[in-house]
Amino acid sequence: MISCASLRTPAGTIYVHGTGNVITEIGFGDACADENITPVVRKAIEQLTEYIEGKRKEFDVPFTVTGSELQKDVCSALVKIPYGETRTYKDIAKDAGHPKAIRAVATAIGKNPVAVIIPCHRVIGSDGKMHGFGGGIPFKEYLLGVEGRKPRKR
Repeated sequence: MISCASLRTPAGTIYVHGTGNVITEIGFGDACADENITPVVRKAIEQLTEYIEGKRKEFDVPFTVTGSELQKDVCSALVKIPYGETRTYKDIAKDAGHPKAIRAVATAIGKNPVAVIIPCHRVIGSDGKMHGFGGGIPFKEYLLGVEGRKPRKR
């Protein structure tokens, strides 16, 4: 059974999907009707609320990442970016063990199934500018602002 809940923020809506005892997807927009809310999805919503309120810097809800080995490597590198810091796509390619595959790594970042908890919003261009984000650049800027990081102009 898929569990789903959503959280409204000043920048838009974040939704959480879970199956059993793990989070399977976190994304942006109205993608659920807050049905069958399981304890793990409730915990994720609570932790995301605390994060948005500036009361939480780390998450401890269990999640699963499906996809290619490259995508799993990229997600492993993303979760190591400290709160309030950013990295470039090139940094993530190197940290994921694929230093010459920057474009493929950028594509994998774009397919991040568990946004915010796997902090793809902390990845910026080598030029210091904001680039693509599943929730849109304003949402990315909002999340960086929550972390006290002033994003550079587009």
